[in-house]
Amino acid sequence: MSIYIKTELIKKEFLTKNDLKHRIINEHINWVKNLNKRGIDIKSGYLVDEFKRPGAGGLLIIEMNTYKDALEIIKNDPMIKNNIVEWKLNEWIDINQLII
Repeated sequence: MSIYIKTELIKKEFLTKNDLKHRIINEHINWVKNLNKRGIDIKSGYLVDEFKRPGAGGLLIIEMNTYKDALEIIKNDPMIKNNIVEWKLNEWIDINQLII
C-alpha cells in the first residue's frame, strides 16, 4: 500500500462565510469517520501556527493501493465536492525505503 497526501487551502471567498464553511467541515469530518468505519486508513486535520491559530491549510493522509484509488475516494470529500478548497493529491515516498 502507498500513502497519499491531499493538501488544501480554503479559497479566499469562503474564508468569511463561517456558517457554510463550518457546515461543510462537519460534513468532511463525518465523511472521514465513515471511511474509517469501512476500514480505510485515512486521517485529516488542519495546520496551526505557534499560537494555535488556523489558516495554513489542511492535510489529509490516506493509504491506498494506487493513486487512482486514492483519487476516487478524495473526489468525494465534501470540501472538494462543494468547491471550497484549492487542493492537490500526491503520493508520499518514504526515503527510508529508497535504495541508494
